[in-house]
Amino acid sequence: MTDSRDEPLVLGIETSCDETGVGIVRGTTLLADAVASSVDEHARFGGVVPEVASRAHLEAMIPTIQRALKDAGVSARDLDGIAVTAGPGLAGALLVGVSAAKAYAYALGKPLYGVNHLASHICVDQLEHGPLPEPTMALLVSGGHSSLLLSSDITSDVRPLGATIDDAAGEAFDKIARVLNLGFPGGPVIDRYAKEGDPKAIAFPRGLTGPRDPAYDFSFSGLKTSVARWIEAKRAAGEEVPVRDVSASFQEAVVDVLTRKAVRACKDEGVDHLMIGGGVAANSRLRALAAERCEAAGIRLRVPRPKLCTDNGAMVAALGAEMVARNRTPSDWELSADSSLPVTDPHVPGHSHDHDHVHEVSKENLYS
Repeated sequence: MTDSRDEPLVLGIETSCDETGVGIVRGTTLLADAVASSVDEHARFGGVVPEVASRAHLEAMIPTIQRALKDAGVSARDLDGIAVTAGPGLAGALLVGVSAAKAYAYALGKPLYGVNHLASHICVDQLEHGPLPEPTMALLVSGGHSSLLLSSDITSDVRPLGATIDDAAGEAFDKIARVLNLGFPGGPVIDRYAKEGDPKAIAFPRGLTGPRDPAYDFSFSGLKTSVARWIEAKRAAGEEVPVRDVSASFQEAVVDVLTRKAVRACKDEGVDHLMIGGGVAANSRLRALAAERCEAAGIRLRVPRPKLCTDNGAMVAALGAEMVARNRTPSDWELSADSSLPVTDPHVPGHSHDHDHVHEVSKENLYS
């Protein structure tokens, strides 16, 4: 039996959007998951404002790291590495996290690992359900991404099967919530209203589900427009909008497409399990319908608890710990943020490996 103290102890920093997340993981065991959210500061704008998010990360960073270390009962000197989301995400927000990670790694003399936000959303499931099967089929659904991914090694090989070609599922939830005057963020409030509505009340369209459409790609823009026009027509006729039925019917259209395509991908690729991650994976109807369809298809479903689905530092630490355990090359000091980092790059080693996605920085910097 392996002594748990031999497993890598890694701190992870996540600042891709409006959550300042700091997690600490030992192997596949979660020791701390500290989050400071700036969602309330964005609510009055109806969406995330990048400059507001960056400022909030700056203010929250050190207190959140200190809280995570205290919660985990470890010293920063005990760490075996520092992991940080290098992309994708909001450029300014990512830079705050990357800068903090570099500073801590440099000061402590620890290896630095720049990791991919989407790969981290997959890896976090190890903290709840143990090591990932290889290959892993993952459906990632969040405010910025709706993707079907196949990974044979979460530290080095993630293959995109399909992605959203316009609005991601989370964006659609936010936009419909705004049309219904339900506030921001839209996902949780629509989920709540939908529980009291009829999912069959209104026949909203299912995007990209025709026989000639891409099998694994997603499109929610047409659905969003259809729902908005339906609501506008009701209001123009002076009729009351049935918010609960609209919420339930819209939500059903989204989760129907997501689960249908995910199960199809598992069957086509011969994979007997499905992992669902990302903020929208906290949606109760998505979880229920996925469980129902996976059971009918003989597919095992893995979904982390809701708190681990939304952006957090634990997922970054989980992927960082896997990088250490598999002896992946650390990132170099020229690591920078890449707002469009492709999911095919779970890890950013740096210039010494002739990596295309790390931006040039001045040789006069602190770490030269």
